Parts: sequence; C-alpha cells; structure tokens
Amino acid sequence: MPQSEGGYVSLPAVNGNGGAIYQSTTEPTAPPSVFASVKRAIGQAIKSSPTDSEELLRSDRLPVIVGGSRISFRDRDKSGKTLTTKMPSAPTHTAEEAHLLGTMPVDPMDDIELRSVQLQFPNARGSILEACEQRRVPTDKGDVHVAIQGDTAKPAIITYHDLGLNYATSFAGFFNFPVMRGLLENFCVYHVTAPGQEEGAPTLPEDYVYPTMDDLAAQLLFVLSHFGLKSVIGFGVGAGANILARFAHAHPDKVGALCLINCVSTQSGWIEWGYQSFNARFLRTKGMTQGVIDYLMWHHFGRNPEERNHDLVQMYKQHFERGVNPTNLAMLINAYIHRNDLHLARTPPGTPGSETAATTLKMPVINITGSLSPHVDDTVTFNGRLDPTNSSWMKISDCALVLEEQPAKLAEAFRLFLQGEGYVKYFRPGDWDGTQLSSFI
Repeated sequence: MPQSEGGYVSLPAVNGNGGAIYQSTTEPTAPPSVFASVKRAIGQAIKSSPTDSEELLRSDRLPVIVGGSRISFRDRDKSGKTLTTKMPSAPTHTAEEAHLLGTMPVDPMDDIELRSVQLQFPNARGSILEACEQRRVPTDKGDVHVAIQGDTAKPAIITYHDLGLNYATSFAGFFNFPVMRGLLENFCVYHVTAPGQEEGAPTLPEDYVYPTMDDLAAQLLFVLSHFGLKSVIGFGVGAGANILARFAHAHPDKVGALCLINCVSTQSGWIEWGYQSFNARFLRTKGMTQGVIDYLMWHHFGRNPEERNHDLVQMYKQHFERGVNPTNLAMLINAYIHRNDLHLARTPPGTPGSETAATTLKMPVINITGSLSPHVDDTVTFNGRLDPTNSSWMKISDCALVLEEQPAKLAEAFRLFLQGEGYVKYFRPGDWDGTQLSSFI
C-alpha cells in the first residue's frame, strides 16, 4: 500500500481507468544508491551507439520467444518495467523442436492407444513337446512312454510325475525356465510317464493288471537298459518321488543323486485311503467329477490356491477335466493308495550289527516341499529316515506346487545341489557351458 518516501507505492493502472490499483508487483521510491549512479554514468560514457538495452526500451519492438514464453515489449514503460499482470503462456514447441523430437505438439490429455501388444509366456508348455523325442520302451508290465529332452551323450536326469499329471504338465514349465534351459545344455532329461497317463492315451483294457508301486519302480530298469544308462539323477514329485525312492533303495548303484519333492515314505493312512478309494470308484463309473477335481487340486496346491494364482489353478482344472483319461488315472490312484512302506530307517553310527547304507538311501538326497503343501509332515517323516550326512530338507515359502509357484528358487536349489555333489564345477548364476561340466560319477 502507499507509504512515505523510502517506502513502496502501487503502480498506476494499466488501462487508464483512473486510480491506482494495488498489485503484488511494487517498486521502491527511494533515491538510487551511489553504486547504482556510478554504474549508470560509466555505462553512458562508454557506449557510442544504441545498444540492446536501449532497443529493449523502445515501445515498437516486436515480441521475441524466450524459453518458450512470449514476452511483449509494448507493455513496458520508459524505465523498462513490466506493466502487464498477465502471466506468460504455457511453453509450446517450435517447428524445429518438433522436428528434432520426431513428433508434433499434441494435447497431453489425449488418449493413448496400445497397439500390437503381445504376451509372452517363458514357461510355455508347447516348447517341451516340440523339443522332446518320444519313445515307447517295452517292459514286463507293458510299454512305458519316455520323452527325451537334450543330448543323449550327456549325463542323465530321469523324472517321474505325480498323480493326475504327465511329463508335459508336470515338468514342461519348470524345465523351460531360463535357468533350467541352461541346465539342459549339460544334461539329458528322460521324462518317464506311468502307463496310460500320457496325453491322449487310450483307455487300458479291463483285464489289464496295473503295476504296483514296486513294479513301476522296477520298470525303470528297462528304461535304463534301453538307453544304455549306467547311472542317473532322479527328479520326482509326489507319487513319482515315491517311485524313484523305491528304485534308488533297491538299486543304489544306478542312482547318483535324488531330488524328491513332496515325497511320502509311509503307507497310506485311513483318511487318504478312504478319499482316494472313492475317487478311483467315481473315475471308473462317472468319470472326472467335481469331487475328484477338488481332491486333486488339494493334493497339488493345498488349501485356497485361488488366492495365490488364479490363472494357474484354472489351467490345472481344465487339464484334469479334459486331458486326463479317468479310467487310467483310477488305476494309478489305486496302485498309489495300496503302496507299502519304503522300510527306511536312520541307523545311528556305531550301532552293533547294522549299517547305515543297508537301511536307508545311500546316495545324496535333497528333500523339498512347499510351506503350503499338505505333504509337509510326510517330508519331515521322510527326512527323519535319511542319513543326515548326505541328505538335506528344504521348505520353500509361499507355495505348495513348488515347480509352478516357485520355479526360480527350486532351480537355484537344484543347481547348487548338483554343484555340491561334484556334477558341475563352479560357475556364476545363469552361466552354463560345456566346459564347466565335471566328470560324471
């Protein structure tokens, strides 16, 4: 507001309507300082022609662009002070700037349309089907389907699937994981599928006697003999883990190491036997019912799997409904619930009249489960039967079906397990090549 000499006064009205208008822009009315006077005098003495400062004071100077803002010099008084209160307009791109940026100025609020967006699934199932060589291996209990993935000249890994699955639905996503794809450069994987469980398998004859769990384990001898394998690394899940453990216990010289997931070493309890008996009966008479699907989902994912991965759950449900032969699955379930105990026992060192190698698994074993799996207690019991000097138990958090829900953690654990057993020399994560593979024991 107006003050006495040495204070501040309002600038006069711009439009000439009379009366001073109070504005936020004010100027001091005190006389200039000595330094400002000397500076002005020196500037007047050294200039010989009109300079830019004088040009800026002329009222007819055209507007110029400074930093994208338009400043008009018609709105200045003789002292060069701005008289207008209008704010500068928003910055705009010049034609040269638009050319350099490769785009014309657009309204920032315009809608953006995404085009040509494609989803890529690194764990796609189709890749393993195309990469595998399909074989039928004859055994004393019928033919066994084996899918070969990798170079047969490399050390062998043999896999076995769980109930309601086959080699593709159980291991395709995991072995197509980036870290595991590097593993295949140094190993050959033989995916074994139980009789009648492969994709599109015909219904087994009514008079067909399905192999017991011991018979399924004995069939692996025919597989090893057919491909000329002297020793293998076992990788099994659920029922497949039980079959590989039986084979390793009966033929310890044929197995160099075991990676078992959700392995059950005891015979079936009354609750499991009752549920699975009803499931097998429904599969034979009514086909794949909702009750059977619910039990299979609990067997693989535990409780409330939709809260963790809805899409994965829907994919497995569709597989159980459309990709499984109900009659053949009923035979496998019936063989699984009638399994006998593995008869493993951890014998303390120094016990008279007994040897640890004769009562438990001799080869190194990594026993893995998911924290949400319904088989955690079974893996703990199995771990108590193993030799602590060559076995380890691992529980991976936030998952039940470890291969699908936590493939990165499982791949890293399996890689370190092989490295610790001398199958792979030291290497950086994800760095696999043929020169890093040590001799196969």
